[in-house]
Amino acid sequence: MASKTSNPFIFLQQVRQETSKVTWPSRRETLISTVMVLAFAFLAAIFFFAADQILAFGVELILGIGR
Repeated sequence: MASKTSNPFIFLQQVRQETSKVTWPSRRETLISTVMVLAFAFLAAIFFFAADQILAFGVELILGIGR
């Protein structure tokens, strides 16, 4: 259970202690993760664009509306 402290100085000391326990990723790990997120976002955008175009073509073909 966390203790209740009303002193902001003690709170900041506790925050500093906790952040020193965190294992931060290296610059290389951060770069690789960033590149992977951007690559998958790009692939997802291409997939959804293609799916939208195919569905629009199908609706136009079947119903004769659109474009």
